[in-house]
Amino acid sequence: MAEQTTLTLYHAPSTRSVRVRWLLEEMGLDYTLIPVQFDKRPAGDEAYAQIHPLRKVPALTDGDERIFESIAIMQYVMGRYGPTELDVKPDESDYGTYLQWLHFGEAGMMLPVSLLLAHTVLLPEKARSESIAKSAKQDVDKLLDMLGSTGLERREYLAADRFTAADVSVGYMLYLLKLIGQLGDAPDTVKAYFRHLTGRAGWKTASARD
Repeated sequence: MAEQTTLTLYHAPSTRSVRVRWLLEEMGLDYTLIPVQFDKRPAGDEAYAQIHPLRKVPALTDGDERIFESIAIMQYVMGRYGPTELDVKPDESDYGTYLQWLHFGEAGMMLPVSLLLAHTVLLPEKARSESIAKSAKQDVDKLLDMLGSTGLERREYLAADRFTAADVSVGYMLYLLKLIGQLGDAPDTVKAYFRHLTGRAGWKTASARD
């Protein structure tokens, strides 16, 4: 485990930075939280552009290191400040399953969830497309059905019989669906899994609107 330097997370509530904050809380690491204004696009101000050129969240600085992309930040933190049970190592039997779900939360889920979010909530009504929303909803339902068929009725977490960063990744996307009222049609196993995740103390801090 590397000696910890000053970790600074640039954060806005409900955004992907929740993932990183959740991981930091679960690992018990000290960090400084810098709020980023997210009521306009791009986020933040010109000073924030020196941290993240696209002015998106999250971003993390660690001494002279600067990282964005939430999954990359999580892998960086676990690799640099582990070992941690939140990571699954290559010699563990569930290593491939862990990597699959870790990246599924972003690569597999983000596009349909984002389209559903945009065309039901975020965009002005005149810019919304009912057909896009319907297609996105169908895709989201397929993803949730697949997630519900992975054995969650027999286990609490997605991989390695313990809470891992894969649960952080996927759990955040379920949170977005919950926020826009689109989790109600999920399989009961998925809804129970989400309730279990959001009962954790780390989640409660990470999702606070401060």
